[in-house]
Amino acid sequence: MTPEQILAFGRRALRIARTEIAAVSALFIVALGVMAFVELADDMTEADGQAFDLAVLQAMRPGAAPADPWGPGWLEEAALDLTALGGIAVLALFAVAVIGFLLLQRKRLSALLLVLGLAGGVALSEGLKALFGRERPPEALQAVETMNASFPSGHSLLSAVFYLSIGVMLSRAFHQRGLKAYVIGVAVLLTLIVGLTRVYLAAHWATDVLAGWSVGAAWAMALWLVAYAVQRRQQGRPEAPHVLPVDEG
Repeated sequence: MTPEQILAFGRRALRIARTEIAAVSALFIVALGVMAFVELADDMTEADGQAFDLAVLQAMRPGAAPADPWGPGWLEEAALDLTALGGIAVLALFAVAVIGFLLLQRKRLSALLLVLGLAGGVALSEGLKALFGRERPPEALQAVETMNASFPSGHSLLSAVFYLSIGVMLSRAFHQRGLKAYVIGVAVLLTLIVGLTRVYLAAHWATDVLAGWSVGAAWAMALWLVAYAVQRRQQGRPEAPHVLPVDEG
C-alpha cells in the first residue's frame, strides 16, 4: 500500500469515525431528552417538584399582581416582546419564509423535513398538554393570556425545534468554526430566551419549560437522524449531515 493510499484510508476512517460519533451523539440526545421529560413529568406531581416550581414563580413574580414582577419595569415589557418569538404565529411566518427559500434553492426534502418538524412539534405539544392537563400558574400572577394546559411549554418546545434546526442549517454556509459556533449559539440563545420569558411572565411553571426544551431537543435530533439516513442513502457513503439540510440538487 502506497503512502497516498494509506493517507486516503486514514482520512476515510476518520470521516467514518466522525460520522458514527455524530449519529451516536444524536441518539444520546434523543434518549436524554425523553428521559428528562419522563423525570420532569414525574416530579411535577411530587412535593419537591411543586416546591421548586413555586419557589421559581415567587422569585419571578414576588408581588400579588402582574404589575409587580422582579426587576425594572422595562424588563417585563421586553419579555412580552421576546416571548412572541416562540408563538405559533411568529414561527409560522418565519417558517414560510425559510421554506420558500429552500424551495427556491431546490432543497425540497429540507423544506419537507422542516414542515414535518414543526407540525410534529405542534402535535407533540398539544397531545402532551391534553394528556397531562396541568393547570397554569395562578391567573393573578400571569402577565399574558393563556388558553390551554401548562405542561409542557409549547413555546419552549417549538422554539427548540425551529431555532436549533435553522441554526444548524445556516451554519452549513460557513467554513470557519467560529462562525458556525456563533450561529448555533444565537439559535440556542433564542431558545433559552423564549423559555425564560414564559416563566418570568408566569405563563408557565419552570418544569413546563424544562420539559418543553427536553422534548424539543429530542425531536430536533430525531429529525437530524432522518436527514442522516436520507443523505447516507443518497450518497452511498457515511458522511455526517447537519439537521434538515439535505441537498436534492
